[in-house]
Amino acid sequence: MHQSNALRSATAVTALLCLWASAPAVAHDSYAEDRAAIENLQARYLFALDFRDPDEYAATFTEDGVLDYGAGEIRGREAIRELVAGMRAREQERARSDTSGLRPAAGRHNISNIVIQIQGDRATGVAYWFHMGNDNPERKATLNSFGHYEDELVKVNGQWLFSKRKIYNEHVAEWAAAGAANPVVQPGPGPKLRRPSGSTS
Repeated sequence: MHQSNALRSATAVTALLCLWASAPAVAHDSYAEDRAAIENLQARYLFALDFRDPDEYAATFTEDGVLDYGAGEIRGREAIRELVAGMRAREQERARSDTSGLRPAAGRHNISNIVIQIQGDRATGVAYWFHMGNDNPERKATLNSFGHYEDELVKVNGQWLFSKRKIYNEHVAEWAAAGAANPVVQPGPGPKLRRPSGSTS
């Protein structure tokens, strides 16, 4: 009798465990989880940019994503990938022709003051960025550029991606923020097209 009761109890526990294991996973999406994923996306973007990784850089955008940094809007993941591939090719060519004997210069972007607003599967973001580099004869680290990002993001198959990123650069007159409006409250129209060197127009 005791063995029969124990067997029935074990069978019931096993059935409950099987039912629990086969239950569909419940999504526990929250602002904190979405924000963490977006901050991770922003960090991945900067690592890909600094290490000139065109595939990883392009993968932070949607297939029809837009990058606007003042040289005209770059549209589509493949065009964005080609932009960074071109950067890498130019740097490799400079390295091959460098006879200075100096170690290669490097630059690193950092991001701060991140403001993110999320509505369902869409979000907007604003953040400061700054750039440290050692592109000088002494290879000393210097803070040599800064600006801010204005982002539009979308969640695709559970993954946050940039649908549009506008880059404002205070180091370049045309690419600086226009006016004194707070971009968190009033996003800008995007950086202006940079005039070709020597142009007066």
